[in-house]
Order: sequence, then structure tokens, then C-alpha cells
Amino acid sequence: MLNFDIQNHRPLREMVYEELKMQILTGAIVPGTRMMEVELAQEMGVSRTPIREAIRKLEKEGLVNIEPRRGAYASQISTSDMVEILEVRQNMEGLAAFFAASRMQPEKMEELKEASSKYNDAVTSGDIENMIKYDTKFHRIIVESCNNKILLQMIEQLQELVLRFRYIYYDNFKRAEHMPEEHAMIMNAIASKDAEAAREAADVHIDRLKELIIKEGVQGKSK
Repeated sequence: MLNFDIQNHRPLREMVYEELKMQILTGAIVPGTRMMEVELAQEMGVSRTPIREAIRKLEKEGLVNIEPRRGAYASQISTSDMVEILEVRQNMEGLAAFFAASRMQPEKMEELKEASSKYNDAVTSGDIENMIKYDTKFHRIIVESCNNKILLQMIEQLQELVLRFRYIYYDNFKRAEHMPEEHAMIMNAIASKDAEAAREAADVHIDRLKELIIKEGVQGKSK
């Protein structure tokens, strides 16, 4: 059931939409799951109307597929979809790392080191939620430090797809075994103010992700 905050004056339909969207992005609603209006309304403690409106909005964003006479389903994400996401990330985040090498402030570098350390701890303990949290934070610090608002806006537009990618990718946390080393290469290049090395390290990082995805395919949670 939705947690209603009396201080929250947003329309109910927006709250329902955001909740369903987050459930799809984080894999709480597994790709391919049928989204039954009655069941969702009961679970969230609302009428079917905001559920129906949210599903239609999510369809326009590509997160839901509505099939005539069959109903609405959380959209699938294929291996080729994930590779395309990584191709875009590779270009934009490589450029962000290049700029960050000469523009990152000392306090941001400390934040980057902390995020890296907490990510490594999460990998060691197999804590998937914190792996996703600190992987996201690590890359976000780099992007914010590039000090290029156009690049930042472009990467922001990609973040929802990247979040969904992370939840599917990290379903098998063994895939993260080499991530600490790769993060360290990026971080050390930025700390050394070596822009080309930072871009190359970011490029290698995404290349290895692509290789794994192509080799293993999408192996998310089962329905």
C-alpha cells in the first residue's frame, strides 16, 4: 500500500505512476509480468483509475507493453537493449571522465574514494542493494565533476534505463568481481589528472560490461 504523507500534495495519479515506475526499474515488477489493474489497486490501496492512467503513461515511456485482449505487461529488456545502453554510456561517461580529470575538486575526489570503498565492501559481502547504490554514486560523482551542464543533462536522460540495467546486471553479483579494480583505474587516472587515461579506463570498464552481457545474455529474475 502506498505510504501517504499528509505533507505531500502531489496528485494521487502521480504517486501511483512513480511507484509503479520504480518497481519496474528496480525489478520488483519483473520484465514480462502481467500488470493486473485489480491486483495492483488492491496492493496500493487505490482505485483502478490511477492504476490505469499510470499504465498508459508507462506504455508511452516504453516500460509497459499493452497487448489487445491480453492486457498490460512490464516490458522485456533484451541483450541488444542492454548493449545499446552501454554503447551510449561508453561515449558519454568516457567524455565525463576525460573532463573530470582536470576539473574534479578535492572534496569530490574524497567523495569518489568513499563511494569506491563502500562499493568494494558491498562486493565483498554480496550486498546487491549497496552495490547498486555505490556504483551509481561513483559514476554520478564523476559526471557531476565534469562541469559540463549539457553533458550532465544528456546523461541524466539516460539514468532511468541505466538503473534498470544495473538491477538486471547485478542479479548475478559475481559479475561485479572485477569492478573494484576497474573503478580504481578510473579513479587513479582522474586523481593523476590524466584525462586520456581516465577516458580509456572508463572505456575499458564499459567494454568489459558489454562483453559479459553479450556472452551471458540477460539473466534477470524469473517471474
